[in-house]
Amino acid sequence: MAKVPDHLLYTEEHEFVHPSDVDDVVEIGITDYAQSQLGDVVYVDLPKVGSKYLKMEPFGTIEAVKAVSELYCPVAGEVVEVNDAIEGDPSVVNKDPYGAGWMIKLRLKNPAELEALLSPDEYTSHIGE
Repeated sequence: MAKVPDHLLYTEEHEFVHPSDVDDVVEIGITDYAQSQLGDVVYVDLPKVGSKYLKMEPFGTIEAVKAVSELYCPVAGEVVEVNDAIEGDPSVVNKDPYGAGWMIKLRLKNPAELEALLSPDEYTSHIGE
């Protein structure tokens, strides 16, 4: 059964959003369910700091033994930090998707967009667990 932490928000495309201590900045990555479905992650292509995205616009790709998938930005904003550790060890996404395996930090363009994301209970229902 996939881990679905109570303090995060989710998308139907299996990204998570973790509000940070910094106003209007969120941490984004893929869920435990997503990494388990992909299998062993071998490469992650992430954007550069300063890149801007609209809600649900692709911000990168993730490559695993089984498949290559796009990563979707759950909310609009500007990338303020990228997890460079993933480049050296993409498997951290499998080992710790909600911790060391985060992908980008984004400054929100419109914080109200967070309200449209799935709650932990809604996400759990979405993945059928």
